Amino acid sequence: MHNPGIATPERFPAQDRFAEGAQFIAGRQAKGSSGRTHAVVDPATGEEVYTYELAGADDVDAAVAAAREAFPGWAAATPGERSEAMHRFAAVLADRAEELARAESLQCGKPLKLTREFDVPGTIDNTAFFAGAARHLQGQSAGEYSGDHTSYVRREPIGVVGSIAPWNYPLQMAAWKILPAIAAGNTIVLKPAELTPLTSLLFARAATDAGIPDGVINIVTGTGKEAGEHLIGHPDVAMTSFTGSTAVGKRVAEIATATVKRLHLELGGKAPFVVFDDADLEAAANGAVAGALINTGQDCTAATRAYVQRPLYEAFVERTAALMETVRLGDPFAPGTDLGPLISHVQRDRVAAFVDRARAYARVVTGGEAPKGALEKGAYYRPTLIAGAAQDSEIVQSEIFGPVLVVLPFDTDDEGIRLANDTPYGLAASAWSGNVYRANRATREIKAGCVWINDHIPIISEMPHGGYKASGFGKDMSVYSFEEYTQVKHVMFDNTAVARKDWHRTVFGDR
Repeated sequence: MHNPGIATPERFPAQDRFAEGAQFIAGRQAKGSSGRTHAVVDPATGEEVYTYELAGADDVDAAVAAAREAFPGWAAATPGERSEAMHRFAAVLADRAEELARAESLQCGKPLKLTREFDVPGTIDNTAFFAGAARHLQGQSAGEYSGDHTSYVRREPIGVVGSIAPWNYPLQMAAWKILPAIAAGNTIVLKPAELTPLTSLLFARAATDAGIPDGVINIVTGTGKEAGEHLIGHPDVAMTSFTGSTAVGKRVAEIATATVKRLHLELGGKAPFVVFDDADLEAAANGAVAGALINTGQDCTAATRAYVQRPLYEAFVERTAALMETVRLGDPFAPGTDLGPLISHVQRDRVAAFVDRARAYARVVTGGEAPKGALEKGAYYRPTLIAGAAQDSEIVQSEIFGPVLVVLPFDTDDEGIRLANDTPYGLAASAWSGNVYRANRATREIKAGCVWINDHIPIISEMPHGGYKASGFGKDMSVYSFEEYTQVKHVMFDNTAVARKDWHRTVFGDR
């Protein structure tokens, strides 16, 4: 079934590309075989824009078989050949930037300025980066480490990768999964979230149109329970990479380890935002609002817990609340919109429930409600600032994944860093200070995969992304991601040409 829904060509210029279905296997789009359908819903309006057939186990099997068939040829391609194909891929994505941006805004509710200026250019840059990185898969240089042998290290692709991407950054997360895998010579089957498959499919189509061989990149769009678990447990899948909640990550690990797969997990976050008393107050307040509200707070690195040293605390609360109240909610496609809806009404209601429970023990300084009037049909929620919560309260400890920032005071530097580390998560953090020694201490002692100083959120292709503790393990982006997607092989050559080696006496005979 292909139901184009009611989206206008202006909002969804690429909709004709989806008539053949939401599966992409061996270079061709197809319909899913599960017998069930799913609708992509515009969260700004609550209206269905595309209905498709979900993938079942048979589709996963077909995609894995296509990836397995393509693997020997792609793995045998020279780094230069893979690099050239990926440079063409980046060029095709650049040509299609506007349709990618609009499809992402439509399915996610992101303001168009976010998809045009962040999601899409970031993905194109990531593709160009890995096109170059494909030529630099180096191991340790050769050397005679034992004296009688020459050793060197090879990096080899693992095989078929089965990856699962989330709904908050569908295009970027598809790229983060696919690009390092194929740059290293692997082939991949990606399952995007069933809420947001559009840009993953456009991404795979662009790769094929750029000349990347059929079967190297495959997309299966189905539920986590059916398609996702079958993909993770598939005996021909050598590695699993998952981005999503910590709770689901535990289930992914359980399935993957049953077949001893390589596993990469990027899980939840509850990023602290530590403001020392010598920080630039205006910079910190602006950074807190931007860092908390990007993508409507649906970002695992979003600023969620602001710890402010007591001399600045009241002024920070006042200024941050005032800035939040200037943020403009609206149609994601309207030029003046700053903040779009959450991904769904279910997610909006989940966020609202967190805030409503917090009213019993904390103060809602601003926000804390869904807007009325013209935005009422969408999954909107006002930017929300909460003060007065205890460190062990739910609103401080649990990942909310919405436009909600909690502010707590601290007195000493020791206390601020201790509080920053006092959750199960460790994905990202920031510290704000004009003192280089304070800032350096924060980078050393805050347990997170990324610590920003006097900023919060920026990412770049050259640097790794990944967490500590319950935020998972392994890295996306950067050349460090090749640690996830390659096998390291030690090769050792005998240099003596002696039949009876000296060490053989440990098994038989004398020296």
